[in-house]
Amino acid sequence: MPDISLIIAIPLIIVGLVVVGIFLSYIGTWLKARLNGAPVSIVNLVGMRLGGVPYNLVVGARITAVKAGIPLSTDKISAHFLAGGNVIPTVQAIIAAQKAGIELNWDRACAIDLATKGSGKSVVEAVRTSVDPKVIDCPNPESGRTTIDGVAKDGIQVKVKARVTVRTHLDRFVGGAKEETIIARVGEGIVTTIGVADSYKHVLESPDSISKTVLARGLDVGSAFEILSIDIADVDVGENIGARLQVAQAEANKNMAQAQAEIRRAAAVALEQEMKARVQEMQAKVVESQAQVPLAMAEAFRSGRLGVMDYYRMENIQSDTSMRQSIAQPGEKK
Repeated sequence: MPDISLIIAIPLIIVGLVVVGIFLSYIGTWLKARLNGAPVSIVNLVGMRLGGVPYNLVVGARITAVKAGIPLSTDKISAHFLAGGNVIPTVQAIIAAQKAGIELNWDRACAIDLATKGSGKSVVEAVRTSVDPKVIDCPNPESGRTTIDGVAKDGIQVKVKARVTVRTHLDRFVGGAKEETIIARVGEGIVTTIGVADSYKHVLESPDSISKTVLARGLDVGSAFEILSIDIADVDVGENIGARLQVAQAEANKNMAQAQAEIRRAAAVALEQEMKARVQEMQAKVVESQAQVPLAMAEAFRSGRLGVMDYYRMENIQSDTSMRQSIAQPGEKK
């Protein structure tokens, strides 16, 4: 009969070996955290492992934060990872903001990180731009345009290139308008400023008036940036848009006049054809009436109302009338 103590000892040994194996798999991370002043319990490490969180990443991020004097718990870091955030860049952004004297807490940094996900931006870049302002070209060269074109009141086109210096406004970064909106607003302001100028010469004489006017419009309201300055990099004279529009208007007026004249000509031609048709109709009626004369004469002969002598007298009268007309108008051919 087997020894009962041996039967009990074998499972205990197996369990002990499993526990030791688990402990050895986490001992490196646990020891690293403790030696760096950011201790994490074995239970917490096991919980992160079971929850699908890379505990090495979380512990490394916590050590970085604690070394910089930022107390972060593993629960907050794990929650941000599970939300799809980038843990290390977020911690680096908080450290950079702290070193620059910018107030940025963990929750706001996480919100910025999640807001920039998939946009090609990062929370680190947002903080860096807040510390070191960036310059935005207006218009954006990637849009295919090289200048912003406006037309002064005298009809002359003015081409402008501007450079906008902005700084990230971290409090408005989440939900705020991004660079495209800033470029659009600045472009609109430049076009408006050129449009109210009496002459293109005024724009060329004082290009800084454009930047001052545009900057005073408060274009950064509701955006993720604070506009520090708007500098006019280049001003050039374009086409005479006013003259070109006048030529186009004159051409359009000429075409309209020609169209109206053609309408009147067509109406006159139609009226002429109508009159000719009416003349033909009247001539047809005359011919028809003349055709009735022989028939009437024949009927008069048959009924006895017209005799032969009466017919001869009528013929003589007609011959006499023709002779008199030929004598009165000798040049007319009959």
